[in-house]
Order: sequence, then structure tokens, then C-alpha cells
Amino acid sequence: MKKEVGDLTSPFSIPPDSRRINPAHPHKPDGSDNDNDRVEIGPTPLAFAEWQHLGLQPPHLPTMREYRLQRIRDQLRSHDLGGILLFDPLNIRYATDTTNMQLWTTHNPARACFIAPSGHIVLWDFHNCGHLSAHLPLISERRTGATFFYFETGDRSGEHAARFGKEVDELLRKHSGSNRQLAVDRIEIAGLRALDALGVDVSDGQVIMESARMIKGPDEIRAIRCAVASCEAAVGEMRQAMRAGATENDVWAALHSGNIRRGGEWIETRILNSGPRTNPWYQESGPRVLRDGDLVSFDTDLIGVYGMCVDMSRSWICGGLEPTAEQKRLYRIAYEHITTNIEMVKPGVRFTDLTRNSHRLPESCRAQRYGVMFHGVGLCDEYPCIRYPEDLDSYGYEGELQAGMVLCVEAYVGEVGGKDGIKLENQLLVTETGYELLTHYPFEESFLHD
Repeated sequence: MKKEVGDLTSPFSIPPDSRRINPAHPHKPDGSDNDNDRVEIGPTPLAFAEWQHLGLQPPHLPTMREYRLQRIRDQLRSHDLGGILLFDPLNIRYATDTTNMQLWTTHNPARACFIAPSGHIVLWDFHNCGHLSAHLPLISERRTGATFFYFETGDRSGEHAARFGKEVDELLRKHSGSNRQLAVDRIEIAGLRALDALGVDVSDGQVIMESARMIKGPDEIRAIRCAVASCEAAVGEMRQAMRAGATENDVWAALHSGNIRRGGEWIETRILNSGPRTNPWYQESGPRVLRDGDLVSFDTDLIGVYGMCVDMSRSWICGGLEPTAEQKRLYRIAYEHITTNIEMVKPGVRFTDLTRNSHRLPESCRAQRYGVMFHGVGLCDEYPCIRYPEDLDSYGYEGELQAGMVLCVEAYVGEVGGKDGIKLENQLLVTETGYELLTHYPFEESFLHD
């Protein structure tokens, strides 16, 4: 029997009585504590029930965390670094699996993390937040004091940065001896100057972290499969909310609601548009009221359970009406584009070969092409970006596909001055022999067949 959850219905909705913790099972299926009052965020009973129905195995979080730390350590050793200093919340998440006001700390860098090649981890968290990571044994030390941006420290930013720099310098000396090579992903100017003054040799930490994050381990892949399933369930609820009289924001809010109800975290953009707002692309959801027959296009850009990004796009018709001939034409171009390009995916293929051998959009659709044909994905959009032929000389770079990479293949198809724009995107895993499609939300038969 289906149970109501707000305005939406799910056969897996969990009644209040079943939320009680069974003391006979100290851990949840992902290895996290089975404690209703725990600090750690994570999937809800609804998500676990849906995954069980689909036969999905959740990740084992302790193993996933150890894998990620080892990936970072391997990169530090291969680049002969004394350590890495992280301020990007997603890099800190990868290294420690901690979260703390992820969006706020993206533009207020109040947290930092140091990792030595030995695996010694120091986490500087926001003040009075040590309890948020107390359940994680891989973190060696918990500190505060990584805050030196103007809002927090004003004209004392240099003072606070100098004090923080001395801590980092001491950690380098203690854990790496004479190795003064420190990778940093990003840092406030005051912090960089403080490290320079101490003779620390700062290098780019982004390449270290992107390289570490590029190859997903078995438990990360399980986490992504679970995140995709939860996202696609929320996309189904969004489709239920799409009706004449609803606004774009009403429809988009259903995706947010479905994501949060399952334990997802946030959505990076709000790219859902309808009718004439589907062309040109990148118009974000607003108060426009839908009518039957409107084209609705969207890109999830969703950070779901376990912090995993699910990046898929679809285009629909409001009211279930027949698409126009022009909408069918554009949809079929986009569909052929991504389904043809995905067949090139296998280990060893060079990035530039993907570009040169790709399906070519009609010339009339190239001016408004999407920014990339493929991109990596994990905790967010990640390395690499694989460009269209028109952009290869100015933005392209070389590399090759490896098993364990997770990619998105996508297309935006809309002509300059046209009424309609179609957005399609799928997520996939590079396997030892080719690829595995991870997103399974169906395409629209009404667009594909006359």
C-alpha cells in the first residue's frame, strides 16, 4: 500500500514507527552507525528501502574512506610532495568524508585539511565543530584556526594567516622532514604570502586532487549507483509535478524535495526552463507558468547521497502532448549525438581522439553547442573536460580514458534564434572493456518515433 509523503507518493515511504533504531543491528548497510541521533548525515530509510527493492548494494563507508586516503597518499608520493593543504570543501570531503555547511564554506573558507604522505590528517574545522568528525578514525588531529578571510578577520587577516602558516610549517617539518614541497588546492592571498614567508614551496594542489579523484574505487561506484537511483526517483517526482498551471520553480522544487527526503545534499545549479526559455541554454528556473505542449528541459547537477553528483539531462513535453516536428528533429539530433559518442568510450582512448571522432552536430546547431562533449564526475563535475572540435585548439588538453573513471556525455541542441532547445545527458562508468551506463531514466518515445 502506498503512503503519502507531503504532496508526493512513494511505495517506499517509511512510517514513523519504523524509524526506531533496532539495537540488534549496530550498523546500517553502509557501515555507518545505526543511531537515530547521530551527527553524521547520510541516506534515509526511504533511500535504503528503494535501493533494496532495486537490488543495489550500498557502499561500505569505512573501506571507501580508506581507498580515498590511499589515492591521495599515492599522488603525494609520486609527485615527491611533503604534503597537501586543502580548502575546497569537496576536496576536504574526499580526504576526510566530513561535511560542514558545504555551500557556506565554499565561499567562506573557514575549514582546511593537511595530509602528509604517511596518511597523517589534520582537520581545521569551523569553531566548536569538532563533534562533526568525531566518528571518523582516519582523522589524526582536529583543530580550529584556518579562518583568515576578510568577513571573519577584517584587517587582522594577515595576523591569523601567519599563525596558521606556522602550524602548517610545523606539520611539514614534523611529518616530512626537509621536504618543503606543499601542494595547495586554493588559498586566500594572506595565507599564500604567509607560507611564502616561511620558505614553503607551494605548488598546484588541484592536479593532485583531480588525479586522485579521477579513478573511482568499488565502494565509490556503489555509492554513485545508489545516488543515481535516488536522483532518478526524485526526477520521477519532478515529472509528476510538471503540469499546466505549475511554475518552473514548482517543478524544480520537487527535485530538491526528492533529493533531500532521500538524504541527498544540494543542487549545484537551477537549470530548468520551459517553452521559449529553452533556447538559448543556461536559463534558470523561474516563475514562468507552464502550459500544455510546452517543452521542458533540465539538467539535474545534483549532489545526492554520500555527496555523489548525479548529472543527467532530459527534455519533456508538458501535458503529454505530441511534440512538434521541429522538437522531434532537435531531440533526435541530441539523442544520436550522445548515443553515438558514448560508443567510443573504452580504456586507452585519447581525449583528442574522442573529439576528432565524435558525432558532428549539424552546422546550424554548432554556434550554441554545449561547453563540453564529455566531462568527469564524482563529488561534482571533475576532470577531464573533453571539448568539441571547435574548441580543441583553445581549450583542449590531452589524456586518456582509464577504467574506473566516471563520465557524463551530453548535448544541447538549439539553433540561434530558434524557439526550442533540447538537453540530453547520461552518466557512465569506464570499465575494463568499454563502459557501463549508470543513468537509466528513459528517453521520450514520442520524440523518437513518428
